[in-house]
Amino acid sequence: MTYAPEVRERLERDAKEIIGKYPKTRSALLPLLHLVQSEDGYVSDDGHEFCAEMLGISKAEVVGVSTFYTMYKRKPMGEYHVGVCINALCAVMGGDEIWDELSEHVGVGHDEATADGKISLERLECNAACDFAPVMMVNWEFFDNQTPQSAKQLVDDLRDGKSVSPTRGPSKLCSFKQASRVLSGLPDDLAGDGPSAAGASLEGLKVAKANGWKAPEA
Repeated sequence: MTYAPEVRERLERDAKEIIGKYPKTRSALLPLLHLVQSEDGYVSDDGHEFCAEMLGISKAEVVGVSTFYTMYKRKPMGEYHVGVCINALCAVMGGDEIWDELSEHVGVGHDEATADGKISLERLECNAACDFAPVMMVNWEFFDNQTPQSAKQLVDDLRDGKSVSPTRGPSKLCSFKQASRVLSGLPDDLAGDGPSAAGASLEGLKVAKANGWKAPEA
C-alpha cells in the first residue's frame, strides 16, 4: 500500500521544504519522520519508504532510526497523546499513582490508544519540568502539578470535546498529528503564544539577583 497521489504530492512538497533547511540531505531524517507521523498518526511502512526515497538512503537505515527514538510510534496513537512522567522526582511526588489510576480509568496501557481513537497513553521518563512535578504532557504541551483526580478529569474533558488549555504554551491544544507536523519544522506560528517560564522555574534567578550573583565570564 502506498500514499494516494494527492497525499504523496503534498508530502513531497513539504519534505522538499524541510530538506532544503539542511546542508546534508540525510540530516533531515528526524524531521521527515515527524512529517510522515503527522500524516498517519504513527510511522507507517509507507512512511519509512517515503523517507528513504526522499533522502536517498536505505529503508533499513530509516527503520533503525525510527525504532530507536520513543517519540516515533509504531502504531496509531490517539488524537490526544497523554504522557505521564514516572521519573524519580515526579514518581515520588505522585507520578506513579497518577499513571496507575489514569491507565485503569482509560483502559489502556503504555503506547496504547482507546477504541474511539481519542486518547493514547505513554509512560515518560522525564518531561524536563521537575519544578512542577508531577507533570503530564498532552501532545507535548505541559500540564503541571497534576493529581490522579485532575489527570482523570483532563482526559475526560478531552474525550468530551471540551476546551482544554495547557499550563504553559499555546492556549489552544492541537492534535497529535498537528504536533508532529510542527515538530517536522513546519510551524503553526504559535511558538510565542501563552505563558512560558514562571513560578518555581524563576526562583533560582530571583535568588541570584538578590545576592548579586553573575555568570562567570568566558
